[in-house]
Amino acid sequence: MKVIFIEDVPNVARVGQTRVVADGFARNYLLPRKLAVIANSQAAVAMESQLKKKIKQRELEEAEMAQIAEKLSGVEITLKARVGESEKLYGSVTSADIAEELAKSAGYEVDKKKIEMAEPIRQLGSHDVTVRYTHDITAVIKVNVISDEVVEEKPEKAEKAEKKTKAKKTKKTKKAEAKAEEARVEETETKIEVAEEKPEKAAKKEKKTRAKSTKKTKKAEAKAEETKVEETEAKVEEPEATAEEPEAKVEEPEAVSEEVEAIEEELDAKE
Repeated sequence: MKVIFIEDVPNVARVGQTRVVADGFARNYLLPRKLAVIANSQAAVAMESQLKKKIKQRELEEAEMAQIAEKLSGVEITLKARVGESEKLYGSVTSADIAEELAKSAGYEVDKKKIEMAEPIRQLGSHDVTVRYTHDITAVIKVNVISDEVVEEKPEKAEKAEKKTKAKKTKKTKKAEAKAEEARVEETETKIEVAEEKPEKAAKKEKKTRAKSTKKTKKAEAKAEETKVEETEAKVEEPEATAEEPEAKVEEPEAVSEEVEAIEEELDAKE
Protein backbone atom coordinates (compact mmCIF):
# COMPACT_ATOMS: atom_id res chain seq x y z
CA MET A 1 0.00 0.00 0.00
CA LYS A 2 1.27 3.47 -0.90
CA VAL A 3 0.96 6.04 1.91
CA ILE A 4 2.04 9.58 2.70
CA PHE A 5 3.51 10.05 6.20
CA ILE A 6 2.05 12.94 8.17
CA GLU A 7 4.26 12.26 11.23
CA ASP A 8 7.80 11.07 11.65
CA VAL A 9 8.03 7.30 12.20
CA PRO A 10 11.51 6.29 13.36
CA ASN A 11 13.37 3.98 10.99
CA VAL A 12 10.44 4.10 8.52
CA ALA A 13 9.82 7.59 7.07
CA ARG A 14 9.63 11.30 7.89
CA VAL A 15 6.81 13.82 7.54
CA GLY A 16 5.77 14.39 3.91
CA GLN A 17 7.55 11.34 2.55
CA THR A 18 5.67 8.82 0.40
CA ARG A 19 6.42 5.13 1.00
CA VAL A 20 5.03 1.76 -0.06
CA VAL A 21 4.39 -0.36 3.05
CA ALA A 22 2.68 -3.66 3.81
CA ASP A 23 -1.12 -3.50 3.81
CA GLY A 24 -1.37 -4.95 7.30
CA PHE A 25 1.18 -2.48 8.68
CA ALA A 26 -0.75 0.41 7.13
CA ARG A 27 -4.23 -0.72 8.22
CA ASN A 28 -3.30 -1.94 11.72
CA TYR A 29 -0.68 0.60 12.74
CA LEU A 30 -0.14 3.70 10.55
CA LEU A 31 -3.72 4.65 9.62
CA PRO A 32 -5.38 4.05 13.05
CA ARG A 33 -2.69 6.17 14.76
CA LYS A 34 -2.94 8.90 12.10
CA LEU A 35 0.72 8.61 11.25
CA ALA A 36 0.02 8.34 7.51
CA VAL A 37 -2.76 8.61 4.90
CA ILE A 38 -3.34 6.65 1.72
CA ALA A 39 -1.69 8.33 -1.23
CA ASN A 40 -3.96 9.83 -3.93
CA SER A 41 -6.90 9.79 -1.53
CA GLN A 42 -9.20 12.61 -0.41
CA ALA A 43 -7.48 12.54 2.96
CA ALA A 44 -4.12 13.08 1.28
CA VAL A 45 -5.48 16.08 -0.66
CA ALA A 46 -7.00 17.49 2.53
CA MET A 47 -3.70 17.04 4.38
CA GLU A 48 -1.56 18.59 1.63
CA SER A 49 -1.53 22.14 3.03
CA GLN A 50 -1.01 20.88 6.57
CA LEU A 51 1.85 18.70 5.40
CA LYS A 52 3.56 21.72 3.83
CA LYS A 53 3.31 23.61 7.12
CA LYS A 54 4.64 20.61 9.05
CA ILE A 55 7.51 20.19 6.63
CA LYS A 56 8.44 23.88 6.94
CA GLN A 57 8.19 23.71 10.73
CA ARG A 58 10.30 20.61 10.78
CA GLU A 59 12.98 22.25 8.67
CA LEU A 60 13.16 25.16 11.13
CA GLU A 61 13.36 22.78 14.06
CA GLU A 62 16.05 20.72 12.37
CA ALA A 63 18.10 23.83 11.65
CA GLU A 64 17.89 24.75 15.32
CA MET A 65 18.72 21.20 16.42
CA ALA A 66 21.67 21.16 14.04
CA GLN A 67 23.07 24.28 15.72
CA ILE A 68 22.57 22.77 19.20
CA ALA A 69 24.13 19.47 18.12
CA GLU A 70 27.13 21.31 16.72
CA LYS A 71 27.65 23.11 20.04
CA LEU A 72 27.00 19.97 22.04
CA SER A 73 29.44 17.79 20.12
CA GLY A 74 32.65 17.31 22.08
CA VAL A 75 31.16 18.45 25.40
CA GLU A 76 32.57 16.54 28.37
CA ILE A 77 30.73 15.86 31.58
CA THR A 78 31.92 14.07 34.69
CA LEU A 79 29.80 11.78 36.79
CA LYS A 80 30.78 10.24 40.12
CA ALA A 81 29.88 6.71 41.08
CA ARG A 82 30.58 4.22 43.82
CA VAL A 83 33.24 1.76 42.74
CA GLY A 84 33.82 -1.87 43.66
CA GLU A 85 36.48 -4.34 42.59
CA SER A 86 38.08 -4.14 39.13
CA GLU A 87 36.78 -0.55 38.78
CA LYS A 88 33.23 -1.84 38.33
CA LEU A 89 30.42 0.37 39.58
CA TYR A 90 28.09 -0.73 42.34
CA GLY A 91 25.24 0.75 40.34
CA SER A 92 25.25 2.18 36.80
CA VAL A 93 25.13 5.48 34.88
CA THR A 94 21.91 5.80 32.88
CA SER A 95 20.65 8.17 30.18
CA ALA A 96 18.67 10.01 32.86
CA ASP A 97 21.89 10.62 34.85
CA ILE A 98 23.62 11.97 31.73
CA ALA A 99 20.68 14.26 30.82
CA GLU A 100 20.62 15.63 34.37
CA GLU A 101 24.37 16.31 34.39
CA LEU A 102 24.21 17.95 30.92
CA ALA A 103 21.60 20.40 32.20
CA LYS A 104 23.45 20.97 35.47
CA SER A 105 27.05 21.41 34.35
CA ALA A 106 26.83 22.18 30.60
CA GLY A 107 23.49 24.03 30.44
CA TYR A 108 21.96 21.83 27.72
CA GLU A 109 18.43 20.58 28.16
CA VAL A 110 18.35 17.20 26.45
CA ASP A 111 15.53 14.69 26.48
CA LYS A 112 16.86 11.46 27.98
CA LYS A 113 15.09 9.58 25.16
CA LYS A 114 17.44 11.23 22.66
CA ILE A 115 20.51 9.84 24.46
CA GLU A 116 21.42 6.58 22.79
CA MET A 117 22.92 3.89 25.02
CA ALA A 118 22.98 0.18 24.26
CA GLU A 119 23.15 -0.39 28.02
CA PRO A 120 23.91 1.67 31.14
CA ILE A 121 27.57 2.44 31.90
CA ARG A 122 28.97 0.10 34.57
CA GLN A 123 32.70 0.80 34.29
CA LEU A 124 34.98 3.69 35.24
CA GLY A 125 36.59 5.63 32.44
CA SER A 126 35.74 7.80 29.44
CA HIS A 127 32.76 6.85 27.27
CA ASP A 128 31.47 8.34 24.00
CA VAL A 129 27.69 8.76 24.06
CA THR A 130 25.50 9.78 21.10
CA VAL A 131 22.67 12.29 21.39
CA ARG A 132 20.34 11.80 18.43
CA TYR A 133 17.99 14.68 17.60
CA THR A 134 16.85 13.27 14.26
CA HIS A 135 17.94 10.49 11.95
CA ASP A 136 20.60 12.72 10.46
CA ILE A 137 21.35 15.16 13.29
CA THR A 138 23.47 13.76 16.10
CA ALA A 139 26.02 14.94 18.64
CA VAL A 140 28.67 12.87 20.39
CA ILE A 141 29.54 13.83 23.96
CA LYS A 142 32.18 12.42 26.30
CA VAL A 143 31.05 11.04 29.64
CA ASN A 144 33.80 10.60 32.23
CA VAL A 145 32.85 8.26 35.05
CA ILE A 146 35.11 8.53 38.09
CA SER A 147 35.11 7.27 41.66
CA ASP A 148 33.09 9.37 44.06
CA GLU A 149 36.22 9.72 46.23
CA VAL A 150 37.95 11.77 43.53
CA VAL A 151 35.13 14.22 42.83
CA GLU A 152 35.52 17.45 44.73
CA GLU A 153 32.57 18.24 46.92
CA LYS A 154 31.42 21.51 48.32
CA PRO A 155 33.41 22.45 51.42
CA GLU A 156 30.44 22.09 53.74
CA LYS A 157 29.40 18.72 52.36
CA ALA A 158 33.00 17.55 52.30
CA GLU A 159 33.46 18.63 55.91
CA LYS A 160 30.29 16.85 56.99
CA ALA A 161 31.30 13.73 55.12
CA GLU A 162 34.76 13.88 56.70
CA LYS A 163 33.30 14.30 60.19
CA LYS A 164 30.94 11.42 59.60
CA THR A 165 33.79 9.26 58.35
CA LYS A 166 35.99 10.22 61.30
CA ALA A 167 33.15 9.46 63.72
CA LYS A 168 32.73 6.02 62.17
CA LYS A 169 36.48 5.41 62.27
CA THR A 170 36.66 6.60 65.90
CA LYS A 171 33.79 4.29 66.82
CA LYS A 172 35.47 1.37 65.09
CA THR A 173 38.83 2.26 66.68
CA LYS A 174 37.26 2.40 70.16
CA LYS A 175 35.61 -0.95 69.62
CA ALA A 176 38.89 -2.42 68.41
CA GLU A 177 40.76 -0.94 71.39
CA ALA A 178 38.11 -2.26 73.80
CA LYS A 179 38.43 -5.73 72.30
CA ALA A 180 42.22 -5.53 72.47
CA GLU A 181 42.03 -4.43 76.12
CA GLU A 182 39.69 -7.31 76.92
CA ALA A 183 42.09 -9.71 75.23
CA ARG A 184 45.02 -8.26 77.25
CA VAL A 185 43.05 -8.57 80.52
CA GLU A 186 42.11 -12.15 79.74
CA GLU A 187 45.73 -12.95 78.89
CA THR A 188 46.96 -11.34 82.14
CA GLU A 189 44.34 -13.21 84.19
CA THR A 190 45.35 -16.46 82.54
CA LYS A 191 49.02 -15.81 83.32
CA ILE A 192 48.17 -14.98 86.95
CA GLU A 193 46.09 -18.14 87.26
CA VAL A 194 48.92 -20.22 85.82
CA ALA A 195 51.44 -18.47 88.08
CA GLU A 196 49.24 -19.05 91.16
CA GLU A 197 48.57 -22.61 90.14
CA LYS A 198 52.27 -23.51 89.97
CA PRO A 199 53.22 -22.34 93.52
CA GLU A 200 50.11 -24.05 94.86
CA LYS A 201 51.09 -27.32 93.23
CA ALA A 202 54.68 -26.84 94.39
CA ALA A 203 53.50 -26.12 97.95
CA LYS A 204 51.30 -29.23 97.94
CA LYS A 205 54.18 -31.31 96.62
CA GLU A 206 56.57 -29.82 99.19
CA LYS A 207 54.04 -30.43 101.96
CA LYS A 208 53.59 -34.01 100.80
CA THR A 209 57.38 -34.48 100.64
CA ARG A 210 57.78 -32.98 104.09
CA ALA A 211 55.08 -35.27 105.45
CA LYS A 212 56.82 -38.30 103.95
CA SER A 213 60.19 -37.09 105.28
CA THR A 214 58.73 -36.46 108.75
CA LYS A 215 57.15 -39.91 108.76
CA LYS A 216 60.45 -41.52 107.79
CA THR A 217 62.33 -39.41 110.37
CA LYS A 218 59.89 -40.39 113.09
CA LYS A 219 60.23 -44.06 112.15
CA ALA A 220 64.04 -43.73 112.19
CA GLU A 221 63.97 -41.91 115.53
CA ALA A 222 61.62 -44.51 116.97
CA LYS A 223 63.92 -47.29 115.77
CA ALA A 224 66.96 -45.47 117.14
CA GLU A 225 65.15 -45.01 120.45
CA GLU A 226 64.34 -48.73 120.57
CA THR A 227 68.01 -49.54 119.88
CA LYS A 228 69.10 -47.20 122.67
CA VAL A 229 66.64 -48.77 125.06
CA GLU A 230 67.88 -52.26 124.14
CA GLU A 231 71.50 -51.16 124.64
CA THR A 232 70.66 -49.60 127.99
CA GLU A 233 68.84 -52.75 129.11
CA ALA A 234 71.81 -54.83 128.00
CA LYS A 235 74.21 -52.63 130.03
CA VAL A 236 71.99 -52.82 133.09
CA GLU A 237 71.98 -56.68 132.95
CA GLU A 238 75.85 -56.89 132.81
CA PRO A 239 76.55 -55.38 136.30
CA GLU A 240 74.15 -57.90 137.85
CA ALA A 241 76.16 -60.74 136.34
CA THR A 242 79.38 -59.13 137.62
CA ALA A 243 77.88 -58.68 141.04
CA GLU A 244 77.30 -62.44 141.30
CA GLU A 245 81.02 -63.20 140.89
CA PRO A 246 82.17 -61.56 144.17
CA GLU A 247 79.60 -63.71 146.00
CA ALA A 248 81.31 -66.76 144.57
CA LYS A 249 84.66 -65.39 145.64
CA VAL A 250 83.28 -64.65 149.08
CA GLU A 251 82.21 -68.24 149.41
CA GLU A 252 85.80 -69.34 148.76
CA PRO A 253 87.17 -68.53 152.31
CA GLU A 254 84.48 -70.72 153.83
CA ALA A 255 85.75 -73.66 151.80
CA VAL A 256 89.32 -72.98 153.00
CA SER A 257 88.30 -72.89 156.64
CA GLU A 258 86.51 -76.19 156.20
CA GLU A 259 89.66 -77.64 154.76
CA VAL A 260 91.63 -76.27 157.69
CA GLU A 261 89.19 -77.85 160.13
CA ALA A 262 89.43 -81.17 158.30
CA ILE A 263 93.20 -81.13 158.51
CA GLU A 264 93.06 -80.28 162.19
CA GLU A 265 90.67 -83.14 162.85
CA GLU A 266 92.94 -85.47 160.93
CA LEU A 267 95.89 -84.40 163.05
CA ASP A 268 93.95 -84.88 166.23
CA ALA A 269 93.02 -88.33 165.19
CA LYS A 270 96.61 -89.27 164.60
CA GLU A 271 97.60 -88.12 167.98
